[in-house]
Amino acid sequence: MAIDFGTVVFLIVVLALAVISMGVKQVPQGFEWTVERFGRYTQTLRPGLSLIVPFVDKIGAKLNMMEQVIDIPSQEIITRDNAMVKVDGICFHQVVDAAKAAYEVSELDRAIRNLTMTNIRTVLGSMVLDEALSNRDHINTKLLAVVDEATTPWGVKVTRVEIKDITPPKDLVAAMASQMKAEREKRANILEAEGHRAAAILKAEGDKQAVVLNAEGRKESTFRDAEARERMAQAEAKATEVVSQAIAEGNLQAINYFVAQRYIDALGKIASADNQKVILMPLEAGSVIGSIAGIAEIAKGLK
Repeated sequence: MAIDFGTVVFLIVVLALAVISMGVKQVPQGFEWTVERFGRYTQTLRPGLSLIVPFVDKIGAKLNMMEQVIDIPSQEIITRDNAMVKVDGICFHQVVDAAKAAYEVSELDRAIRNLTMTNIRTVLGSMVLDEALSNRDHINTKLLAVVDEATTPWGVKVTRVEIKDITPPKDLVAAMASQMKAEREKRANILEAEGHRAAAILKAEGDKQAVVLNAEGRKESTFRDAEARERMAQAEAKATEVVSQAIAEGNLQAINYFVAQRYIDALGKIASADNQKVILMPLEAGSVIGSIAGIAEIAKGLK
């Protein structure tokens, strides 16, 4: 039976198209495919069109080369001071070598997740609870260094490891709240005591300044009183000198003036005493009048 030439041509064309489709591969952006020849890795296909040998080569693994995130499930961890906490986190990683990621490890995401969980237990188990709650940046940095070093043989670059939540037990949270309240009350009492101390110091300084100013005022008053008495003494000495000179010259009116002045001053002191209400003293009127006459004669002589 003769074979139709058109049918043969059609079969050849279909076979050629099938071979071409098997040999031409289009890799999307952000992915890389590995090629295996008889089960052995030969090359990696980059994004775009690539050619392989049909029926000999085949696509092995299709790997996502973009940065990916893996959720780290919550787990219970015992810290160094025997506190039980629940910790979860996230891990960001990126495949940098498709061949290693495909053939050096099985189930890459699961391996990274378990590796991260193990290192979280190791790092937090070596710390006390207060350090674990207050040093998250240190924990993240340490985890990143350890996990990235461990995943390097897998052709993976770990870019970030972040602790999301660290949850202590409820009774421990209540104890921490009580401790924080006590610390705040302690600080408040210390601040109040410091305020009273500062007020007492300021009051003492004010009293000291008042005493100093009062003493300076008394000093100034005493100085001025002494100066006034000194001037009065000088005036009296001058008057005594003038009277003495008049007496030396034989002026009887000056003698009478001096005696009368002393006599009148003595009577004034007696009359101004607090325990004297009535004064009965015989006075010699002639002597007083004579003294006053002497004063008048001195006044005339001065004129």
